[in-house]
Amino acid sequence: MITLEQIKAAHAKVKSGADFPAYIQDIKRIGVTHYETFVSDGHAVYHAADGRNIASTPQYDPIEIAATCNPGQFQTDLLAHQQGKTDYLRFCNDCARSGVEKWIVRIDEMTCAYYDKAGKLVLVERIPQ
Repeated sequence: MITLEQIKAAHAKVKSGADFPAYIQDIKRIGVTHYETFVSDGHAVYHAADGRNIASTPQYDPIEIAATCNPGQFQTDLLAHQQGKTDYLRFCNDCARSGVEKWIVRIDEMTCAYYDKAGKLVLVERIPQ
């Protein structure tokens, strides 16, 4: 059974988007199959192989998500984050400004899909292994 403590320990190693692939491998080892992260306050819902779900608490004060999505700006900000140029909070603020409401990581598919407030898919990317 996964615990928030295990997830927090894995997440504590993440300093930028460059650390994301290692984080995915860490949470895969503890049994996470997929998770959703909500940009509005940083909370996430983790889904385990045994069918259980566990939710984290908000990670920062609420931020407003732009009503209109700007995929071009989002892709620019995502690339900067993946290159280690921004920290997690900055990336979340960039997502909000670009209209990205959440992302869903599917560990079995090794994908990360980003969605706007209307639930429209903005981008799907492969997670490097």
